[in-house]
Amino acid sequence: MFEVEFQASAATPQQFPPETLPEFAFLGRSNVGKSSLLNSLVGKKRLAFVSSTPGRTQTINFYRVGDRFLLVDLPGYGYARIPKSESSHWKALADAYLLGRQTLELSLLLVDSRRGWMDADRQLRDYLEHYQRPYLVVATKIDKLNRKEENQSMAAMRAEVPGREIMPFSALSGRGVREIWQTITKSKTPR
Repeated sequence: MFEVEFQASAATPQQFPPETLPEFAFLGRSNVGKSSLLNSLVGKKRLAFVSSTPGRTQTINFYRVGDRFLLVDLPGYGYARIPKSESSHWKALADAYLLGRQTLELSLLLVDSRRGWMDADRQLRDYLEHYQRPYLVVATKIDKLNRKEENQSMAAMRAEVPGREIMPFSALSGRGVREIWQTITKSKTPR
């Protein structure tokens, strides 16, 4: 396993670290499980802060994985209990990151498998497609569904993105971790 360390926390684009390594961004609604996925991937329970309260991640956080790449945790969207000015700031920050980073290899778009595609998820998906930014859909909290519910949820999610793979993920069981790592390492292009 690679050594993983926190590299930077950015509240403005000027605070982004230099673009030296490929980057993989974690995107999704507030409380969808971005930090849990990041922690599961690197095998550390407390690398990224996990909270049951939505809206805790308010900066873009960069984690260096050895000398290979960066994992990037973006603030969640869709949380209504924040001032509009703060929501606008987060959007501008995310725009600057998603459109400006030349080292961004892949965005992992996390969708809660219990809820499926919500309007904000669709908007982000359409945004990524419009700007031709590669992304992988990850269905989180899959362990909260029984087999029948999981099959229905995955079928409904796939119906909205025909031909695109959707990776089921559980922070509790670790389901999907190996497959997501394989996708990340295959996506990395040499610089």
